[in-house]
Amino acid sequence: MPDDRPEYKVYRSRPGVLSKLRGSDDLERLRRRPSHDDGADADRGRDMRGALRPGRLLRIAFLAVLGWLLLSLAVFMLSAQLSSGTSPGVERALGGNGSFFTGTNVLVLGSDKRPKDLAEPGSEGQPGRADSILLLRTSVGQVRRLSVLRDSYANIPGQGQQKINAAYAFGGPALQIRTVEDFIGGGLEIDHVIEVSFADFPRFIDSLGGIDVTLRRCISSQPFGGRPFRLRRGEHHLNGRQALAFARVRKNRCSPNEDDRARARRQQQVMAAIRSRLLSPAAFVRLPWVAWQAPRTLRTDLAGPGLLGLFLDIVTGGSGSTRVLRPSADGPGGSLIVSEAERARAARYLGAGRGR
Repeated sequence: MPDDRPEYKVYRSRPGVLSKLRGSDDLERLRRRPSHDDGADADRGRDMRGALRPGRLLRIAFLAVLGWLLLSLAVFMLSAQLSSGTSPGVERALGGNGSFFTGTNVLVLGSDKRPKDLAEPGSEGQPGRADSILLLRTSVGQVRRLSVLRDSYANIPGQGQQKINAAYAFGGPALQIRTVEDFIGGGLEIDHVIEVSFADFPRFIDSLGGIDVTLRRCISSQPFGGRPFRLRRGEHHLNGRQALAFARVRKNRCSPNEDDRARARRQQQVMAAIRSRLLSPAAFVRLPWVAWQAPRTLRTDLAGPGLLGLFLDIVTGGSGSTRVLRPSADGPGGSLIVSEAERARAARYLGAGRGR
């Protein structure tokens, strides 16, 4: 009887490169697997323990952290894109030649123009002035801070000699930029400007979960928005509204001899507390909320990447101390005279006149 079976060939495959890395052949592992139920259950237990080994858990944790950071970055960029920028006049007043890698000068202004619920008695309807004036010289790994007292006696272009913070009332941030550049001298150029919004600042502090400050003496001030503001000596955890009031105290009944320098120190204390909070584990948990609120607190010429670069410089630039442009004498109308030598030292401190 003829053989009807078709002809066939037998092919044998060689072991793959990956099979050596796996340690054993998959088919051979299946052959050795017990067929009874208890053996199958034990095998599944071993597979589960292998699935939760430390290396796998570390990879899962790394991907979760990376995803959280990317989400926060996307939220930050979106918020920065939706936030308002500056006027063309401000853009023309800026130098714009600095770099966040090699060094750039940023003028940070806090105007006393604010909503009624945050206003001090008697300030309603008055033009806003620069409540705080801070210069930042930032580069990767380094941040220099110079605080200019708002009562410093300066020449305001087109307005004559007055307190330096009046420039904001006469011509907004553009005139304030020109006034600060002329006042410091030495060829100082301001590349970017940031205006802090008092309306949104409390929400930014609240997104961080508040800040911690330590007081050497008590504070008792005039009401803010109709509410009295008092703090005892010692440690305090401040919410957004309290942090704003703390930074803006003008006359402290607990220390009647305080002047604008004490106020500048409190503002520096708030900045240091914000930086400390940003570096805490609690801020990482709140990072998307912080990333959304931070750009909305500011009005600036910086776009999202530039603003992010500034924040990174501040975080990585060390806590450092803020240098105050110290007055040498009292001037007319309660102003403060700052000597030319002191201003020249400040210009060198900010890198004025050096190659960019």
